[in-house]
Amino acid sequence: MIDYLLNLSEIEIFFLIVGFVGQGLFASRFIVQWIFSEKKGESYIPVIFWYLSIFGGLGLLTYAIFRKDPVIIVGQTFGIFIYLRNLILIYRNTNEKN
Repeated sequence: MIDYLLNLSEIEIFFLIVGFVGQGLFASRFIVQWIFSEKKGESYIPVIFWYLSIFGGLGLLTYAIFRKDPVIIVGQTFGIFIYLRNLILIYRNTNEKN
C-alpha cells in the first residue's frame, strides 16, 4: 500500500483525495440521518441528507471520471439526479405550503 501511494503522481494524489472526500461525505449522510432519527424518535430523512448525497456523489463521480470507471460513472450520475429531484420535490412542497 505504501509503495502504491509513493508511486502516485500529484494529479493522481489529488483525485484520490477527491474520491476519499466524496466517499466520506456520502457515508456521513447515514450518520446524519441516524442522529436526526434518534432525536425525532422515528425514521426521518433531513434535507442535509440530500445535500451530502449530492456533494458526495459529485466527488465520487469526479474520481470515477478520472479513473474512467463506467460502472461508478453511471451509478453516481443516476444517483445525483435522484438526489436533486428529491430536493426539488421538498422545496416545491415547502413553497406550496407557504
